[in-house]
Amino acid sequence: MNIRNIAIIAHVDHGKTTLVDAMLRQSGAFRANQQVAERALDSNELERERGITILAKCTSVVWREVRINIVDTPGHADFGGEVERILNMVDGVLVLVDAAEGPMPQTKFVVGKALRQGLRPIVVINKVDRPDARPIEVHNQVFDLFAALDASDAQLDFPTLFASGRSGWAVDDLAAPRRDLAPLFELILSHVPAPRADPDAPFAMLATTLDYDPYLGRVLTGLIHSGTARLNMPVKSLGRDGRLVEQARLTKLLAFRGLERRPIEEAQAGDIIAVAGLALTTVADTICAPEVETPLPADPIDPPTLAMTFSVNDSPLAGREGSKVTSRVIGERLFREAEGNVAIRVTQSAQKEAFEVAGRGELQLGVLIETMRREGYELSISRPRVLFTTDPVTGQRFEPIEEIVVDVDEEFAGIVVDKLARRKAEMQEMRPSGGGKLRLTFLGPTRGLIGYQGEFLADTRGTGVVSRVFHGYAPHKGPVEGRRNGVLVSTADGVAIAYALWNLEERGPMFIEPGAQVYQGMIIGAHTRGNDLDVNPLKGKQLTNIRTTAKDEAVRLTPPILMSLEQAIAYVADDELVEVTPKSIRLRKRLLDPNARRRAARAAAE
Repeated sequence: MNIRNIAIIAHVDHGKTTLVDAMLRQSGAFRANQQVAERALDSNELERERGITILAKCTSVVWREVRINIVDTPGHADFGGEVERILNMVDGVLVLVDAAEGPMPQTKFVVGKALRQGLRPIVVINKVDRPDARPIEVHNQVFDLFAALDASDAQLDFPTLFASGRSGWAVDDLAAPRRDLAPLFELILSHVPAPRADPDAPFAMLATTLDYDPYLGRVLTGLIHSGTARLNMPVKSLGRDGRLVEQARLTKLLAFRGLERRPIEEAQAGDIIAVAGLALTTVADTICAPEVETPLPADPIDPPTLAMTFSVNDSPLAGREGSKVTSRVIGERLFREAEGNVAIRVTQSAQKEAFEVAGRGELQLGVLIETMRREGYELSISRPRVLFTTDPVTGQRFEPIEEIVVDVDEEFAGIVVDKLARRKAEMQEMRPSGGGKLRLTFLGPTRGLIGYQGEFLADTRGTGVVSRVFHGYAPHKGPVEGRRNGVLVSTADGVAIAYALWNLEERGPMFIEPGAQVYQGMIIGAHTRGNDLDVNPLKGKQLTNIRTTAKDEAVRLTPPILMSLEQAIAYVADDELVEVTPKSIRLRKRLLDPNARRRAARAAAE
């Protein structure tokens, strides 16, 4: 059977997964009466909650007896490691762009990588039926973007379709009747070349993604570059440097058919398949016939820019909610994650109780923590810190810089520019984007953006959109101001009392509700001043025989600030930790004993 391999790339929330839904329906991958969830490929629980794609997924459809393998890729920069590897498997890309928002930073990031691989894109301007759509203007912006990314003449001569993934139609002319996605399928068949694969050479495939199956164990997905894969055939795997990783047999071959992975007996060169039976082989290794000597080329992955320390939860409440609390099981889980996700790097600390986890950004590491929490782990997480590089000759420090694109109402532009300037970001461009909105582009250090998302939403009353993508390294920009306020720290263990919290409200907003379990050293609220304050949230009202008015008895509490995981990680200072359990997220001081904290502060001052 004829084969086409394509990837769908776009900025987050531009409609990739919804378009794939429509392609699956119209190609007959679903039965007429089959009940399928919306955004069917986002099968992971966290993906469905957040409305984003985190893991690259494979599927396939058949159109006019040609099998089209489709890879739905993540749209968020933090998961760029997934996207880079996927591009090695495909011969064409659909670049999906929102008809109102136009090209965004992640579009630029992924398209740049696709163009460097020599892929000729098909541009799909999606959501044309939005009331604020501006498809012709967006088409011109896409052309300008390709030109800025040094596209070749052949790549600049890209075909364009106008579409609505939700309504399930695509047209090459806005005046044409809007029926179905047939124009898209026909364009894929005519524009995307068949895989460049040699069916007569010995079997070789490059492992591109790794996941775990409870029945099959480790499952590796990749493109067969040459030869034929057969069930139970003997194979070996080679690392990128050519060393032998292991010898094994292919105990299971799986092909992507619609939403399912179906067992098959053999697969030909050019197809994307999943294999089981290899215990040590990982992403970027070559799985091949025993006679093959040289590995297939694999692209290096962009380095991590952010790191956090994951350590054992040693608070007085440890072990009450989670079942996986020891450093051994935490370490095993983290190293397993790093094996399948090449954008994450895990190293064990000298104390053996803690692990440094480096990744692409707060969202990527936040998703890992949330996943572990749901699996029953208890952890202590440090504030994220940026990974610097040093010039070996001059000794100068370089830090990661991000390109920040902000879409905001004109009235809020001033405060956004001011806040980002304080965080050492430099404005590159300001232009109107229609509807009373401005698009601002900045270059700023990654460390200045830690914790900015929540502040940005407050400053723009929830109407602004901020997108960021790794730009490169630049000399250190100097100190960035951190959190200005101190915190309220509990001095006692027990259950917080409403009367005590009511009395403490004048000191600052609370992070806990009455009845919450607290312990010495736990952070229960923010202080209105710049210093930390030790307080007692267990102090009840002294009972006397003197009668008081009813209003004196009524305790009316302001609702507390209940932080999400990402907010908590961004809020804590260097001497604080986030305690994460399956049911709770608590903030605490690294040193719980107040005397130990005072000694540490004196030692730091000296």
